[in-house]
Amino acid sequence: MNKEIQQEIEAATFRRFLKHLDDHKEVQNIDLMILADFCRNCLSKWYMAEAAARGEEFDYDQAREIVYGMPYSEWKEKHQAEATADQMAAFEAKQGKL
Repeated sequence: MNKEIQQEIEAATFRRFLKHLDDHKEVQNIDLMILADFCRNCLSKWYMAEAAARGEEFDYDQAREIVYGMPYSEWKEKHQAEATADQMAAFEAKQGKL
């Protein structure tokens, strides 16, 4: 496979991954952190870092809007639930293992 096709496939896969996250807003960031040790905010930071590595100025809010599909404040208001005591305990337990 040539590099151009590989990059096209990787880009399409990333877009599909973002759509999957968007289709499953019920999966909270805390759940992702507990289960997979990353969340939508992590993806936003990685996106911003990769843009910077290529000389592009891209701030965190712009990156989050790409990952969340809307401004973060709007997503948070519409879709983010308060973390439960069980979720926080699981997250803190996981942090202690790292």
